[in-house]
Amino acid sequence: MVWILLTLVYGLLKGGREIAKKKAMNKNSVMEVLLIYTLIGTIMVIPRAPHAFGLSPEYYGLIAIKSFVIFLAWILSFRALKHLPVSLYGILDLSRVLLATLLGVFVLHEVLKYNQILGLALVALGLLALKFRIFRPKAKKEEESSDPSDSDKKAPAPDTEGNPTKFILMAFGSCLLNAISGLMDKILMKSISGAQLQFWYMLFLLLFYLVYVLVTRTKISSSVWKNGWIWILALMFVIGDAALFAANGISSSRVTVMTLIKQSGCFVTIIGGKFVFHEKDIGYRLFCAAIIFCGIMLSVLPLG
Repeated sequence: MVWILLTLVYGLLKGGREIAKKKAMNKNSVMEVLLIYTLIGTIMVIPRAPHAFGLSPEYYGLIAIKSFVIFLAWILSFRALKHLPVSLYGILDLSRVLLATLLGVFVLHEVLKYNQILGLALVALGLLALKFRIFRPKAKKEEESSDPSDSDKKAPAPDTEGNPTKFILMAFGSCLLNAISGLMDKILMKSISGAQLQFWYMLFLLLFYLVYVLVTRTKISSSVWKNGWIWILALMFVIGDAALFAANGISSSRVTVMTLIKQSGCFVTIIGGKFVFHEKDIGYRLFCAAIIFCGIMLSVLPLG
């Protein structure tokens, strides 16, 4: 079905974006990448402007709030991704499904079925297994990874400043904020179109980053325009969002199945971590991701 392929395009591009983000931040700072990435993305959605007007004043306010939520979420996620392995970040990002479900229960008063409860338990189990691997005693990690025969061949460890806790908390904070944004999308899309939402939230987002850069006097290097990864990142973002909006617009599409398909990006980040960044411990991360993915599948697919 067309909507399944469109959602798969979104999921794969979402995973590819995490790889592009990390590559872009190898050349420029977090705020440089964020500002130019958002600027290019906003320029790309300008053709939607003719269809974006005519909203009631309260919707502009709600979209501005959504944009501010995304503004904070992206700052946290970019900073976390800069210091964490991309394969690890991709798995942590799956926790937004758990957080979005909990928000649906407490805010929208949705009722969980037994399969959803079991699925969320699997998601929590996968994240817990990952937690134990991350926070193993340092001496044990060094003992397992030590090999005198290839000591000169080891890839440099990710910059986690000796303790990944801070950046993992940033990743979870970003997931929570993204879940809140998704909840707002669900509410807003009942009354406005995808073109209106995408244009205005990108425009507000750009304004927030411009204000931040001006207030903090963040310097933007001219070299940022030569960073090809930022252009690739913006292109994947706009195409992915357009594919997702198109999938949502098809009457036969099922939100529950789309939720599952969108998580395919996690496996892109894990494979990218292996072959692009030469990260270690990929097998165990795939194992944890598989547990989480099974939990998501159990939660969103109807039984019987």
